[in-house]
Amino acid sequence: MSRLATRFEQLKSQQRKALVSYVMAGDPQPHVSVPLLHKMVEAGVDVIELGLPFSDPMADGPVIALAAERALAGGTNTLDALKMVKEFRQKDTQTPVVLMGYLNPVEVIGYETFVSTAKDCGVDGILLVDMPPEEAKELDIVLKQHEMDQIFLLAPTSTDERIQHVVKQASGFIYYVSLKGVTGAATLDTAEAAARIAKIKAHTSVPVGVGFGISDASSAKAMGQVADAVIVGSALVKPFATLAIDQAVEHTVNKVKELRAALDELV
Repeated sequence: MSRLATRFEQLKSQQRKALVSYVMAGDPQPHVSVPLLHKMVEAGVDVIELGLPFSDPMADGPVIALAAERALAGGTNTLDALKMVKEFRQKDTQTPVVLMGYLNPVEVIGYETFVSTAKDCGVDGILLVDMPPEEAKELDIVLKQHEMDQIFLLAPTSTDERIQHVVKQASGFIYYVSLKGVTGAATLDTAEAAARIAKIKAHTSVPVGVGFGISDASSAKAMGQVADAVIVGSALVKPFATLAIDQAVEHTVNKVKELRAALDELV
């Protein structure tokens, strides 16, 4: 059983919801990332979503896009991000790590080289934002050979056909985008999300996490009532744009604690 499957099974047995937290690899400087990941796990993160810096992050709002710019300016590339996972694994062999990024750098490296290297470094799954499930079969074959999960996005606008494609191929968890727009967008519609998630779960036993627009205890708790996991990114990345590194780390860790406490109120 994969680390992701194991973690979700553990949480289900405890009637707890997963907190999936996003970090941009190398933001704001390469030496910050691994210690930050450990601090976030200590604060209550169940699954790490590690962003791969990319120069054209079309699905990301300004907060994540600027984080990618900072990471790239600091010299972090895709292979550096994999090395960070390897360093993280020296102390933490249990917390699942999912890479989130775009197809272009993976294609440049090559599916087999990228996936085998990622596996050797301790990566558990990958989510490529611009990889539609209809075109993901070649990558899926390579991932399955290395026992890694492929995570897909579904949105309020996803057709029944797209949902069927995703539930047939997805493993680890399915990422439901709760809003129409880019990361960091606002105004959650809990009722609509609940209905869409119920529709997805009717077709699969794969856990469903919900992200985009979750930024505080109340939004995390609301979405935790209808999903297996809540996914938080921009609210954790934003402090690094304006605060000194130590202050930003403290702010992010405290935000994780706030979100974890809110989700645990659902038990």
